[in-house]
Amino acid sequence: MPKSRLSVNERAWRLAEKLRDSAKEYGVLVKEASQGITVIDAGISAKGSLEAGRIITEICLGGCGEAKISSTQYADLTLPSIFVQTDHPAISTLGSQFADWQIKIGDYSAIGSGPARALARKNQQLYEKIGYVDETDVAVLVLETGKEPPDDVIEQVRRDCQVKPNHLMIILVPTTCIAGSTQVSGRIVETGLHKLMKLGLDPKWAVHAFGSAPIAPVHPKFAEAMGRTNDAILYMGEASYDVKGYKNDEELSKIVEKAPSSASPNYGRPFLQIFKEANYDFYKIDPNLFAPAVVSVNNVETGSVLKAGKINVDVFKRSIGLSA
Repeated sequence: MPKSRLSVNERAWRLAEKLRDSAKEYGVLVKEASQGITVIDAGISAKGSLEAGRIITEICLGGCGEAKISSTQYADLTLPSIFVQTDHPAISTLGSQFADWQIKIGDYSAIGSGPARALARKNQQLYEKIGYVDETDVAVLVLETGKEPPDDVIEQVRRDCQVKPNHLMIILVPTTCIAGSTQVSGRIVETGLHKLMKLGLDPKWAVHAFGSAPIAPVHPKFAEAMGRTNDAILYMGEASYDVKGYKNDEELSKIVEKAPSSASPNYGRPFLQIFKEANYDFYKIDPNLFAPAVVSVNNVETGSVLKAGKINVDVFKRSIGLSA
């Protein structure tokens, strides 16, 4: 597989340096771990911030996308929201942002996402599918965790990425903080593209993408925070893609029809309730649920715009405790 000229780790490294060097401004804490590896706490002991969540979103996208924070009116509900756009959808989301690195060493476990995945290549099949290779000497990993990793975990990450200690930065961002809530909603485009890929779309055919989702109010308990952040995407998130490769709309229309979260039989209740009924086992939940509320696709070969799904403010209100 030929080396790509686009390095998600090199681009993300520059953003991570900004986060590190302006720690006070972003409300993060920086420490030097084993052998000079940099660890940035964005919400465990640190206060964190919306802006930290925004820049962590761009880091997760490998510096190949842009995130902006604004406010959005949903019926009688006004919430902060994050808007994400990328001209490299497959590389930035599936090649970098996708949270599929299960890190478990001893009693420690966390989910890894961001550009370092492209060096560790734990999901070789996915990288072959999107045709991406990143060969560089720096690595940035984002861990969704409420605990600082011990030195042996940090060292294993370094070995997996095959970089020198001072060439690795690890960013810690729990779901129970404002930066965590922000960066989860910032996965709106990735969530939609992953679902479209599962339905048969070649992710390389997505040439541009954008999306938005509200930033869920913070909850101090992990399960409740996870429920709210999932619901921000499942019931309120919108994602749009420009897609090539389809000379007519028939096949693409069938894919889009099944793309939103409403295509799942689990749809219609707050995620925390669904999770509890599944005995807190993700594998017992219909995977088709994990998708934006609304998915739109512009077929650039025909000019058609195909759309499916709907915003569901009522369920999201229940999720954040605003209605029974």
